Amino acid sequence: MIGFLKKSHTVLKDTRKIEKTYETDLLGDSLETVLSKKSGQRAFRDFLKTEFCEENLDFWLACKEYQTCDSQERRTQMAARIYDEFIRNNSPKQVNLDFHTKETIRQSLEKPSLSCFRVAEKKIYILMENCSFPRFIETEPYKIFMNSISKQTGIKRNRVAVRIKSPVEDFKVNPLLLVSKD
Repeated sequence: MIGFLKKSHTVLKDTRKIEKTYETDLLGDSLETVLSKKSGQRAFRDFLKTEFCEENLDFWLACKEYQTCDSQERRTQMAARIYDEFIRNNSPKQVNLDFHTKETIRQSLEKPSLSCFRVAEKKIYILMENCSFPRFIETEPYKIFMNSISKQTGIKRNRVAVRIKSPVEDFKVNPLLLVSKD
């Protein structure tokens, strides 16, 4: 993953311009980063338990596992289990999905395709990303997780990149045109 620029400011020094760019780590602060590691999944799940919505992550992980299923027979069994556990009304870990999405999945249970949960999976991912994840990144477990990832990959957070350029570059002017004829 490529990092993204968080903050930038410019300092004038003599006739040169120095631009400082603060970059977050190369991993970025993303739910994708957290879910890509087992330790991130555990930390995020523990956080979701405190918010009484860990079923969202459980459903998302079940969908990811479902997508790796090769056999139609096994896929049919897994689809029925996922539906019964997470989607059916009054199921033990019911996730928050609209009627249309639930009905589309229910109708596909006869012969489920690898993509039968894709829309629901995306909706739950967006729900976690927009609602729970912003609160999670403020917690100590998240900071510990990111520090451990940074150490494993050798990436340091808040590195500073410095780019020196002449003030003339800002105006895209040929420097020879600035020379006086005196």
